[in-house]
Amino acid sequence: MIRNDIRNIAIIAHVDHGKTTLVDAMLKQSHIFRENEKVAERVMDSNDLERERGITILSKNTSVMHKGTKINILDTPGHADFGGEVERVLTMVDGVLLLVDAYEGPMPQTKYVLRKALEKHLKPIVVINKIDRPDQRATEVVDEVLDLFIELEADDEQLEFPVVYTSARSGFAKLSMDDDSDNLEPLFQVILDTIPAPDVEADQPLQMLANTLDYDSYVGRIVVGRIVRGTIKNGQQIALMHEEKVSVERIGRLYTYQGLKRVETAEVQAGDIVALIGLSNVEIGDTIADPEQPEALAGIKIDEPTLSMEFLVNDSPFAGKEGEYVTSRHLRDRLMKEIQTNVAMRVEETDNTDTFIVKGRGELHLSILIETMRREGFELQVGKPKVILRKDKDGHTMEPMEALTIDVPQDFMGVVMENLGTRKAELVNMHEMAGYMRLEFKVPARGLIGFRNQFLTDTKGNGVMNHVYAGYDYYKGPIPGRTRGSLVAFENGETCAYGIGNCQERGTMYITPGQNVYQGEVIGENSREDDMDVNPCKKKHVSNMRASGSDDAIRLIPPIFFSLEQALEHIKDDELVEVTPKNIRMRKRILDRVERSRIRGRAKNAAVADK
Repeated sequence: MIRNDIRNIAIIAHVDHGKTTLVDAMLKQSHIFRENEKVAERVMDSNDLERERGITILSKNTSVMHKGTKINILDTPGHADFGGEVERVLTMVDGVLLLVDAYEGPMPQTKYVLRKALEKHLKPIVVINKIDRPDQRATEVVDEVLDLFIELEADDEQLEFPVVYTSARSGFAKLSMDDDSDNLEPLFQVILDTIPAPDVEADQPLQMLANTLDYDSYVGRIVVGRIVRGTIKNGQQIALMHEEKVSVERIGRLYTYQGLKRVETAEVQAGDIVALIGLSNVEIGDTIADPEQPEALAGIKIDEPTLSMEFLVNDSPFAGKEGEYVTSRHLRDRLMKEIQTNVAMRVEETDNTDTFIVKGRGELHLSILIETMRREGFELQVGKPKVILRKDKDGHTMEPMEALTIDVPQDFMGVVMENLGTRKAELVNMHEMAGYMRLEFKVPARGLIGFRNQFLTDTKGNGVMNHVYAGYDYYKGPIPGRTRGSLVAFENGETCAYGIGNCQERGTMYITPGQNVYQGEVIGENSREDDMDVNPCKKKHVSNMRASGSDDAIRLIPPIFFSLEQALEHIKDDELVEVTPKNIRMRKRILDRVERSRIRGRAKNAAVADK
């Protein structure tokens, strides 16, 4: 049975190419909001972190009605680190809108998400967005997209993709650059004409895959998925199939999507996307089936994590002063809750009950979790991100690689290539684009840790870099790390201008006067390669002797302040980032300076003995 009253599509694209803005325009033009209703920009980006950073982190479901047809739309993240969200969503749809910026053209993540869509044999519609940009090059970009389809070995049917030209911000679409249009009607029509309607068996036993888990403090777990076969009803008994186990449970309530709202309904037929309440033991990838004839669907295959990080209970002298949740039990419970809904993340317990190993897709993937926990009132410490190495069948060490794309003015090309050379990057392609050079590299993932800050400094903020996971390759050898040591606080106390003035002669400071610090806290970067203990709390001795010039005002150099991601990139292996709801601090793993000097001495003696 063909359900012509439904279309299921996902919007996929590289980050910042306008997916969420286009969904906004589609919602507004389908009149789901009241005329006097105040609607925020990027209404689909619902959590604070998404709004602040202007990125989508979690995939979202919505729907619009057009000419009597319900179009279920799934907005997906553009960042490679949230690829798990994209992979999961593509199992729920029959086609995709591939959004491409009319100036930038296909970018690394465009290639990544398109490959996933083509592997699932989904019908693509190419949307060239931002055609109102003065520097748009829409015609060339269409050719580049065609080249990308050919490179990814799209079949003949997929190569016959329709092209729609849009400005999501202005809310219009057209089928040719010469057409006149002031709305998105051409895009809606192409969706109805191109995306296949679900071909379903409504009278067969129920089958549905749990694609997404949401959580509500009032109703508990909410399971979202697409009904593959059969019909589902309110209060119905179902078989929940998890790997080899089958349990019988009862559905509480049933919801479908209308605009941004979940609307309760009595029954939903195959082909539609539905949200279920009342299933407490369900996990992503489980099959919800008829208890009389339980048949499992293929689970969701997600790429493995490439980066790991230690999460530790905060044991600094300031522990418990700024956060609400500080114990190992709090930390463990929160991490276990995260992996129930975050399918691309893994958590491993260690011999030490205060330490957990968390594995994810990249620095952003892990730092979003840390930032979320911090805002929830958690205190914790995290170690330096490390890539996950593997062995191939012949015993060779393999490491994760990234496809890196850099757009940079020609003046800065030399310094960027030189820095990437030391990080074992291999230049794959290079071409000129409207005064910018586009450089494409294949680089070890560990070579990019700490690179972004250096890149922005080297290009004076004029460069743009994007990267996406590119599989595993043979280990490329050692990569030089940070060459300068840390300035470490000598004692607990409150900093003062006199103390900081003395310290800043040794290097770059990260602190201001009147700040509480503790012994072992990293308060600056040394101008030399060794660590140095300094005392920013030292006050000037009061005496009745005055000397010419001795009381001149102390001139303090403005300190550097680190964001969470910058701190994670900056620390060395023997350092940690302390994260609390109010502060981000860097510190030594071993706070006691006498103990640190003993360990340094033993390490030097061992190195001499090895020689």
